Amino acid sequence: MTKTIASKISAVVNTRNEAANIADCLKTLTFADEIIVVDMESTDDTKEIAKQFTDRIFDHPAVGYVEPARNFAIKKTIGDWVLIVDADERIPKTLARKLIDIAQERKVDFVRIPRKNIVFGQWVRHSRWWPDHNIRFFKKGSVEWQNEIHSVPITYGTGETLNPDEALAITHYHYKSIDEFIERSLRYSRQQAKELKEAGYEFEPSDLITKPASEFLSRFFAGEGYRDGLHGLSLSLLQAWAILLIYLRLWQEADFKIVSGPQLLSVWQKVFTEKIREFYYWYLTTKIQGETSRIKRFVLKIKRKFR
Repeated sequence: MTKTIASKISAVVNTRNEAANIADCLKTLTFADEIIVVDMESTDDTKEIAKQFTDRIFDHPAVGYVEPARNFAIKKTIGDWVLIVDADERIPKTLARKLIDIAQERKVDFVRIPRKNIVFGQWVRHSRWWPDHNIRFFKKGSVEWQNEIHSVPITYGTGETLNPDEALAITHYHYKSIDEFIERSLRYSRQQAKELKEAGYEFEPSDLITKPASEFLSRFFAGEGYRDGLHGLSLSLLQAWAILLIYLRLWQEADFKIVSGPQLLSVWQKVFTEKIREFYYWYLTTKIQGETSRIKRFVLKIKRKFR
């Protein structure tokens, strides 16, 4: 009779100045066979606190975003399976048990896990923030992160997507304040603008309107951010601002390209007309969703079709 060898799980956490978060994070990872912490030049007590939970602590240069350090961290693991966790995330016991079962069954190579984002003290259930599936659990060798910021990792083999169930979701204590959102956007937008420029992007004045407006429409209307109340509205506006910041940086990279008043007039008139139509479409869509009268719903649908 062949004895089944249990699969080992390595939990990986990348850190930079996470003294306020790291202990609560690592407490939820004690089910793993090893915990790897890769620190990116913290100036607080992050590493000292982490030593209470693991001696597998490594250093990596601070590059402003996490992706390059993730591949470095994965190479340090000895487990058959790797779980990627950020310091501001927590793994509930129900999810831990599910991941252990998946590792023992060995039927898939990687797993997309839903993430419960707590932003400004509230679980954001819409606005394209839920279920927010991320590839965070995988057989070693099945997933590789690209060096671009916020990039989707490359996968090999068969994947599984967990149901959007709170019990199976990573809890993510995301932005706690407006200042934190703005500070992170300032940092991220610099890298995102750099990557767009390296990919061959050339600045277009119209993008200062179309890109942020599209982001807002996508979050607040298509993503039903309005169902999240003031949190949804605020986040949709902030994320539109973050996109605007990227393209303003690209304008700066273009040496603040001069566009005359008459030139800009024709640009913004055309773009504003398009975006106003989109706003009106979504305005009518939300009206239709809230209307109980079949006749009024029909009339609104006609208006939307010929807007």
